[in-house]
Amino acid sequence: MTTILRRTSEEPDSGKARPRSSSRRGPSWWVYLLLTLFVLASIFPFYWMFVVGSQDSSAINDVPPAMVPGPNFWDQTLEVFNRVDFGRALLNSMIVATSIAMGQVLFSALAGYAFAKLRFPLKNTLFVFVIATMMVPLQLGVIPQFILISELGWVNDLRALIVPGIVTAFGVFWMRQAFDQGVPDELIQAAKVDGASNIRTFWSIALPVVRAPSAVLGLFAFMFAWNDFFWPLIVLNKQDSFTVQVALRQIQNQAYVTDFGIQMTATVLATIPLLVIFVVFGKQIVGGIMEGALKG
Repeated sequence: MTTILRRTSEEPDSGKARPRSSSRRGPSWWVYLLLTLFVLASIFPFYWMFVVGSQDSSAINDVPPAMVPGPNFWDQTLEVFNRVDFGRALLNSMIVATSIAMGQVLFSALAGYAFAKLRFPLKNTLFVFVIATMMVPLQLGVIPQFILISELGWVNDLRALIVPGIVTAFGVFWMRQAFDQGVPDELIQAAKVDGASNIRTFWSIALPVVRAPSAVLGLFAFMFAWNDFFWPLIVLNKQDSFTVQVALRQIQNQAYVTDFGIQMTATVLATIPLLVIFVVFGKQIVGGIMEGALKG
């Protein structure tokens, strides 16, 4: 009996994993609590902005602060449209932001594909030069850019906002990384063997593969163009060419004392399109960011 027990203890393990007694547990309750608190903290500024925008201007100084929406939101919305052509400003911002988003996706994708998959002289040097331009402050180019816009006759024209913003160094870098990590070189070589040109390979094979990063870049470009204030304030002086941010400034300048209720109402109206864009395309944003994180 002792010999049998000794042999049994000396036998090697068969390598089979022992079954687990319990299944995999999900996140704890405190994880959901923290996520709920983070969501509420993110939503609260917009909610409080709506609360102030639905009450009188004095509500912003109330102690304790007002937490329940008032009855004046629609009346103050009409006042916003009476003070400035806010509908035209929304349309102008939509045209500018959409054009810049589409332009950045197209031109940045073309440049990014060239830097990632094509061979040409000084490719690395030119790419480093493009990246180096990101370190130059935007304010340094305002004067020469305004002189150029004036020579072209684009002052008070939406082209003064669209053309300088349709391609950026960040967009080129973003798409270069997307093509480099998402499109295998074997796929490009197979397309060349089949006789596809560079344009056909880019449009039909490479670009569909990086659809998610392209959507993220387009949405970021849209939000940046929508929220841009500095450059539109310089080149737009007529009310029919105002964008949303300039219109908000115009509402503030029409009174000696700032009416915070009207200002907050206009800010809510200017923020709603961005919320709609995020709700509609939120999955593409998160999916594109997570795809890049997993590949990185």
